[in-house]
Amino acid sequence: MSASRTERLLNLLIALLNTKYGLSRAVLRDKVYHDAGDSDVAFGRMFERDKADLKQFGFVIETLLDHGFGSDDPASTRYRIGKESNRLPDVRLTPAEGTVLLLAAQLWERAALGSAAASALRKLQASGDLADVELPAGVQPRIKPAGQAFDDIIAAMNGQHPVVFHYRAASTGKEERRLVEPWGLGSRFGQWYLVGFDRGRGAKRFFRLSRMTSEVQAEAREHCEIPTGFDIRAELDSLNELPSQEAQLDVAEGRLLGLRKRAVSITDTAGSTGPHNGTDRLSVPFRDSELLAEELASYGPHVSVAGPPELRLGVIRRLEAAAGFASRPAVEIRFPEAGPARRVRKRTSENQLNRMLQLVPFLVHNQGLPIQEVADRFGITRKELLEDLKILICSGRPEGYPDDLFDIDWENEHVYIREHLELNRPVRFSVDEACALLTGLATLGGLPAQAGMSEDEQSGALESVTLKLTGAAGEAGRLAAAVAGPPVTPADAGTFGTITRAIQAGSQLRLRYLSPQRDSVSERDVDPLRLYSLDNTWYFEAYCHSKAGLRNFRLDRVEEIAPNGRVVSGAGSAEDGVPVKLYTPNDDDVVVVLQLTRQGAGLADDYYADRTAVLPDGGLLAEIRFGNADWLPMFVAQHGGAARILQPAGLADASAEWLAAALGQYKQPDPIQNVKAG
Repeated sequence: MSASRTERLLNLLIALLNTKYGLSRAVLRDKVYHDAGDSDVAFGRMFERDKADLKQFGFVIETLLDHGFGSDDPASTRYRIGKESNRLPDVRLTPAEGTVLLLAAQLWERAALGSAAASALRKLQASGDLADVELPAGVQPRIKPAGQAFDDIIAAMNGQHPVVFHYRAASTGKEERRLVEPWGLGSRFGQWYLVGFDRGRGAKRFFRLSRMTSEVQAEAREHCEIPTGFDIRAELDSLNELPSQEAQLDVAEGRLLGLRKRAVSITDTAGSTGPHNGTDRLSVPFRDSELLAEELASYGPHVSVAGPPELRLGVIRRLEAAAGFASRPAVEIRFPEAGPARRVRKRTSENQLNRMLQLVPFLVHNQGLPIQEVADRFGITRKELLEDLKILICSGRPEGYPDDLFDIDWENEHVYIREHLELNRPVRFSVDEACALLTGLATLGGLPAQAGMSEDEQSGALESVTLKLTGAAGEAGRLAAAVAGPPVTPADAGTFGTITRAIQAGSQLRLRYLSPQRDSVSERDVDPLRLYSLDNTWYFEAYCHSKAGLRNFRLDRVEEIAPNGRVVSGAGSAEDGVPVKLYTPNDDDVVVVLQLTRQGAGLADDYYADRTAVLPDGGLLAEIRFGNADWLPMFVAQHGGAARILQPAGLADASAEWLAAALGQYKQPDPIQNVKAG
């Protein structure tokens, strides 16, 4: 949609906010719409559409009638918006409340509600209700992105529309089309679930996002509502954990040390013939075949699944999908714009107006900020910000005198605003903004107390800020009860505590660490810098003295850890910015060009792509740096048809060979099972 429509909506809003007695259609048509010669009918349709658009932002447009005239007489009808309409109520926060709120918002940084959380924080900062606070030193919990399906379902829930998708049922393995009224999204047992009313079956059903085999599409012409009192957490609590099973895996001798540590038994298959020669039979307990199949697929030819059948088929399905994607004709590699990749956003006049309604109060309360800093705060380019400012300075009250326009100056590279035209307070939280903050706060319940706060202080701050934001959100908070994030409580509290204390004390640590990429265990002396998480999988960034550089370590792969009696050397420091990147760039990184499907497009964000380009089918080209090229075939296999390597060509060939070798193991029957059967 054009900038002219954005300007028209903004001018209409300002006109209706800045009138005491209301404005008639004739005045609005002349002063705001500048009577372009359209017929009365065409103007009426345009005006009604614009009123509906402003209503979506929550502005209540009052209709006033002149005494003695009928309500059906347009000439006698006047319109206005109360100056307090849809303004965000005051939400005064203590420093402790501001700290936990910032933690809650940062949970979604690279996940589906990240932009909504950032937008909500900007509104609180613009209103002066949120002082500048910093994250606790060394701790940054985050929620793992749940993929494009999550984004699409959230949008449908927000718009109150049913969704359509193809789904592979666990009971039958068949793919079927489902039409579902989405009631809630939540994480349970390490998986994201959609809970909703399946119209085809006439009943409530649970759907795992990982079993959706197509895009999720909203039925925009149909309406549905979340039932009153629906609580996604209560629904997910009703799910029973899957029963424990044992996987029978043939693993190459001396390989996959991490998998071997989880095995309850290991049988030497020396003397067998066929594909199992030179392997060990491992019995590995598991509950979720989907999660284990994803892991085992990444090991390629180093492991073959003998059973159970569902697990074996799950691995084969992923390998076949990856091999099929890799064998397709190559697409043209062309990146139209250089520079850091940004998430693709649909540009509409409503989105731009929403940003401007945040920009004006933000500038009022943050006078004199550099242009680039303002652009960075809003996640847009300098060019986009300047386009917004140019529209603003041309907008104002219908009279059109100099004092009736926004007064904004940025010629000295710093932005000042002197006339705000009653837009000095941000609008109320949108549904997804309220959801992002309230769901994030609920997710922090199990997080250990942060520096400077006791357990009781942190718990009290979480409770009080939740109550304040719930009151401020009002009706917009309805979606918060329909979304439940995963727990962020660290699985190994002992290791977490050791690292936290070392960061606070400035102490070095010695650790024994299992690297699954290199299939080896090493000892390291490190300077710990900060902890961060994806769901309840925690990592810590540290300067590694043996590698002479920054490295990231998973806590569940640390076999031993303790202070070594030395203070940190100061040789490395954490990068500025929040949050810490999961992958620290180095000079010897391999630059890889990937083709990602629409469902896998989020991997570009997960791995901090340098450049991206949108493909005609909705997928992406992504240029990404990887520290270990040997790991790339594992990456492709793990994501089962969502990613393929295009460049370097040699790495693409190696990945194809890896997948072919892995699939080759499943071309022959298992001789050991046949002997047992005989």
